[in-house]
Order: sequence, then C-alpha cells, then structure tokens
Amino acid sequence: MAKLTVDEAERYKRHLVLRDVGAPGQQKLKAARVLVIGAGGLGSPVLLYLAAAGVGTLGIIDNDTVSIDNLQRQVVHTTAAAGHLKVQSAAETIRQINPHVTIETFPERLTASNAIEIISRFDIVADGSDNFATRYLVSDACYFAKKPLAYAALGALDGYVSIFKPHETRADGAPYPTLRCLFPEAPPAGLVANCSEVGVLGPVAGVIGTLQATETVKEILGIGDSLAGRLLIYDALASRFDTIEISWDEQNPLTGTNATLKDLSSHSATANPACAAE
Repeated sequence: MAKLTVDEAERYKRHLVLRDVGAPGQQKLKAARVLVIGAGGLGSPVLLYLAAAGVGTLGIIDNDTVSIDNLQRQVVHTTAAAGHLKVQSAAETIRQINPHVTIETFPERLTASNAIEIISRFDIVADGSDNFATRYLVSDACYFAKKPLAYAALGALDGYVSIFKPHETRADGAPYPTLRCLFPEAPPAGLVANCSEVGVLGPVAGVIGTLQATETVKEILGIGDSLAGRLLIYDALASRFDTIEISWDEQNPLTGTNATLKDLSSHSATANPACAAE
C-alpha cells in the first residue's frame, strides 16, 4: 500500500491522530477508488468530502452542464462554471481542494450497456442520481459487479441513506438486502414529483450528501456499524433522524430465491442521464 508523502501527512494530520483512522486507514483511503454517480445536489458534498478526506481516485459520471439554478445546492460548482460540463467543473474544484486526488471523468450517460464496465473499475459506488431509472440501474449493476453501493435519495425537505451490498451475507448467512428488497420496482412514471416541480431546500442536499460521504468512508475503512440492512431517514422540518431495518426479501426479482433478473437487459439502453439535478 502506498505510503503517505510529507505533504499528505501534514494535510491529513487530524485523521492520523484519529484512533479509528490513523496511518493505516489513511493509506486505505489513498488506495481507494470511488465512483460518484452525478455531480449535482448529492454528488457535490460527496465529492468535496471524499476529496478532502484523501480518497485516492474519484470517478465522476455526469453528462449534464452547470446551470445557474443548480448553484443553490450543487456546491461543487461556481457561477463561472455555468454552461460547462459538470464533470469538468467538479474536477477543477477537486483539484483546488486536494491535488493528490486522481480524477477520472465520464461525461456521458450511465446506461445498461456501459454500467458494468464503468462500475467494475471502482471499489465502491456513491449514487447521487435524481431519477428512479438510474437508481435501479446503478443498484442492479453494483450487484452484478459485486461492488458496495452508498445509496442516497433526496426529497424536498427530507432524505434517505443506506448501504447496499447484497453480494455479501450477514452473520446468519442471509444476503444483505438490495434496493429491490425495499422497493421491488420503481414507481410508475409521473407518480412521484421531481425536484424541478416541488423544489428542494439546498442545505438538505448537503446533510444527505455528507452522510453519504461518511458512510462511504466507513466502508473503505471498515469501521463502525454499517448502514447495510438499514435505511437512515432525515426529516428536516422535524429535525429528526429515524432508522428502519431492511430485510432480505426472498421474493425480490434480483436476489430472491427465484430471481428473474439475470443481467441488465431489462433496463433501457437509454436510461435517464445520471445528472443528479436535485
């Protein structure tokens, strides 16, 4: 495992004195490769904190460009970046934060045809997408690629965070749940309003994205209690966090005892762009 440079040791000194991280943990972070789906409302804080924490390689996939109305919550971008590709804008900000981070950009849509190939290059995936089609595609692809998924979803004034790693098993031998254990199928199109219709409170995206980044770092370091098998729910108006248990559903179509999903062929090759425009 690569040793830390003198500059890195200075940069990460608050991690190095932290009992749960230390030099071995910081070296794990330096060696880690994390793919962030979307450089938007959720992806912004995820990218900022993973870069600052010293994650060695960050992949960013997003085919969208920065618009002025993004800036209220997508804090990885600046006013000067309006009109630029989000992956380029995010990469420039990350380089300013931490020049030790290697950045791999994918200015394209995540689709059924490229998802496995891209995701397989990384150790863990943080999904910041804003549409059900991409969320299910990412979740299914992570299962087939055997990669843990740091999942988050954002509402107008609430949010949700979990870890999905259904390719692994619990102590009792049962698989960890997947997104399809929580919701077997995506809701019909138009049933759930998107953020462009109902709005979103900017700081809520920061809260949820920061939690998502924290869970990603915990998975890399192997510390604490994972959110695998649990869903963390944040209600901003009530200033309340709740956690519910998620069990493996033996009837779910992806990992159930009679699973019908064997590959990504059920996903449209032109899945919605992973633009995370919350």
